[in-house]
Amino acid sequence: MALLRDGELTVHGRITDASNAAFYCTVKGGDDGDSAICVYKPVRGERPLWDFPDGTLAGRETAAYLVSAATGWGLVPPTALREGPFGEGMCQIWIEPDPQAPELLSLQPGEEPQPGWHAIGLAEVEPGRTALFVHADDERLRRLAVLDAVLNNGDRKGGHLLTAADGRLYGIDHGVTFAVPGKLRTLLWGWAGEPLTADATEALGRLRAELEGALGAALAPLLTPDEIAATAVRVDTLLKDGHHPYPSRDWPSVPWPPI
Repeated sequence: MALLRDGELTVHGRITDASNAAFYCTVKGGDDGDSAICVYKPVRGERPLWDFPDGTLAGRETAAYLVSAATGWGLVPPTALREGPFGEGMCQIWIEPDPQAPELLSLQPGEEPQPGWHAIGLAEVEPGRTALFVHADDERLRRLAVLDAVLNNGDRKGGHLLTAADGRLYGIDHGVTFAVPGKLRTLLWGWAGEPLTADATEALGRLRAELEGALGAALAPLLTPDEIAATAVRVDTLLKDGHHPYPSRDWPSVPWPPI
């Protein structure tokens, strides 16, 4: 994190398929020569969103990392808000996906998922023909589903799931998070209504305590007071209910495009 916050940031090129300005960079330390590949998203390159008028996307991405770190799960790559060549922005360690990693999403024939998979819904693969869109029954994904419920993540696409060479799963692109109204939109509905695991309950309890202390203070420059309070309410609701949430009937439950 010290390298990410304070190292010399060098831009090598723009990531052209990103919806906002995003740059492929290296960050290099001082005399020790430490360096890392990272993504830099300057605030000045963000497109305004009507439903996220408060704060910046870069601040929300940084807040998502802090919340993830507080759970102990480490599902969001290290992220810092810092100055860069194009002004203040989010800087996040680059995660290179493992091309040999098992698939987390799939299309299957029929209307019931195969063993080891959870249904997302039917997808039209060509005119007049559908297939079942599924995600893996994977504990790493289940943790991410809980984290997304806490973050109120409005955009958990398949392309935001990265498996590194060491087998760790990371979620990226958390700019549309922490809204006060419910906006949870994700592919990871396979556990909806199921009891939370003991691991999840422990992590949420730890997170709730941190929100009253150091984490709450760290989030204060990044989110509004109402957004921080709403995050605490979402954690309390999950702990009290003890189950994964169901999709809302008032908000689209799956992002578009899903990948």
